[in-house]
Amino acid sequence: MRANPILLQKKYARVIALFAGKCNLTLDAALDFFYRSKEYQLLREGVADLHCMSDDYLAEDLKEEYQEYSK
Repeated sequence: MRANPILLQKKYARVIALFAGKCNLTLDAALDFFYRSKEYQLLREGVADLHCMSDDYLAEDLKEEYQEYSK
């Protein structure tokens, strides 16, 4: 299922804001990481209806990817 592009952009904004708070990042740094992340690729491609997951779930998943990347 493909998500409405406008609603998906709003979801991205909410997830990025949550992710920034969880990792103590600026919004710019969080945005930069988000658009280079595997999670963004999956969301953009509509894999497994990932866009249907809660914002908090996606932010936590992104946080785990960031921690793995930061090692």
